[in-house]
Formats: sequence, C-alpha cells, structure tokens
Amino acid sequence: MLQQLISQLKQGDAKTLARAISLIENSVFNYKELQQLQESNAAVIGITGPPGAGKSTLVDALIEELVNNEKKVGVLCIDPSSPFNMGALLGDRIRMNQWYNHPNVFIRSLASRGSLGGLHPYIIEITDVMKSAGFDYIIIETVGVGQSEVEIAGLADVTVVVVVPEAGDEIQTMKAGIMEIADIFVVNKADRPDADLFVKNLRLMMAPAFSNHSQQIPIIKTVAAEKKGSGELFAAITSYLLQATTSDKKYFLLAEKAFHLIQQNKMKEISKELLVKKIKEISPFNLYQFVQGYL
Repeated sequence: MLQQLISQLKQGDAKTLARAISLIENSVFNYKELQQLQESNAAVIGITGPPGAGKSTLVDALIEELVNNEKKVGVLCIDPSSPFNMGALLGDRIRMNQWYNHPNVFIRSLASRGSLGGLHPYIIEITDVMKSAGFDYIIIETVGVGQSEVEIAGLADVTVVVVVPEAGDEIQTMKAGIMEIADIFVVNKADRPDADLFVKNLRLMMAPAFSNHSQQIPIIKTVAAEKKGSGELFAAITSYLLQATTSDKKYFLLAEKAFHLIQQNKMKEISKELLVKKIKEISPFNLYQFVQGYL
C-alpha cells in the first residue's frame, strides 16, 4: 500500500496527495516512511504577517502570477483552530475558490491544532510530501499570530512578511521581531493614505540593522485585491532564490527542524485527551507532581 501511494504521489496525483496529507495528520504516515520520498527542487515560499494584512488575497494573486508563468503550485493554508476540538475555524478558502479545480494548483487548509508558531504540528512532514509531488513552488500561509511567526523562517526558502500601512504599524513590525525573518517585505493595501510614508519609515527603521549588508531587503507595494504588484513580488522572490546562500542562520533553523522532529517522536505516546482524563481523576491536582510522573 505504501509503495503504491508513493508511486502515485510522485506522478503528481492530487487525490493521492490529499490522502497522504490526511495520513500524516492522523499519524498513520510518519517521518520514517517519508525517507523513501525523493524531494524535488520545489521552492517553499512562506507568507506571514498580522491578521487582516491580506495574506490570503495576496496568495490568490501570487497563484495567478505563477500559473500565468506556467508553474505548478501547491498551497498550504494554516488556519487557527478551536482549542477544544482542534478543528479549523477558517477552513473555507473563499478568496482562492477559482483555483480549486485548476490542474496546476493544489490547495489544502490545515488547522494549527494549538501549535503556537502559526503552523501545523506536522508541517515539516507535510511539506516534504508536497515537495515529492512535482510542484515548482509551494506556498505556506501562516495563521498570523505575531511574535511566534518566526517558525516559518525555518521552513521556507524565502519568507515574505506582509504588513499594511496603518498608523504605528512599522513600530509594531519592529517589536514583533519579524524584521529579522523577512527576506521580502510586502506593504499590502498600498492604495491607502500614507502608504508611501509608511514604506519610507520602514526603510529608515531597517537601515541601521542592515547597514553592513550588501543588499537591502526589498519592500514591494501591492494592492492584492486588484492584483497589483504581484508581478513585482514574483520577480523579487525569483531574484532572492537565485541569490540565496547557505548561512549560519540556515544551519540554526535546520537544527530547529531536527529538534522539532525529535521532540515530536518522544512525545508521540502522550495524548492530550488522556491527560485531561487523568487530571479529572486527581484531586487535589498538583501540576508539578503530575508532570514529574512523566519524566
């Protein structure tokens, strides 16, 4: 069964890919079996930023740009999830509905399932499966949860941070720490008042941190709802991928991936549902004593 699934996956069968992702989500298909997959040269594009910045609309515009350039694209949209049943709260991808039946586009929504980094707990494994399915580009859109979004930088080949020209947003951008993970900044909804001033202030605030760098981080203005600026964004992504080199930062992020996989394997026997059941049976409840029993 596994060999047949892998064979169909490598042929780019969309139904097989959807099934493989479901198997990973339900811990049936694990990372040890993923070693049999051959990764392609698919580039992973991370799209992150605060809620309301227009990430989904921007992804929709970027899909159109990629399809027009005869590229095959896979999209993973990470949704916030209910803290009780872990189901996706925003599972409907209305903004991307025109692509659902397109032969060169695959879209899958995933619940974050309580993961604090804006991603799915099995995002590494799911991305590896996507890479084996013959895509030219894989786009991952995060939940948009603020400071925890840095997790996307460890997964993506290029990280696009989306912000909007609202009052004080450049300050919030700096505070969130996402300046350090941005390979490309997108100022979306750039038709709003003071957008040019916002871009100018963002460049000024970034200048001291990158004074020793040979190249400044690009800032692209877009109006995603009108498909404006998506061509410039695709050009910036292509340029970055051609120039990208392995750095100490990348090695650190790869170590983070390895740590995540090791942690996940060590924790696989521990179920939250079982913990809830055991906690109900303990009175009075002592958190540290309870945890000590698992160490």
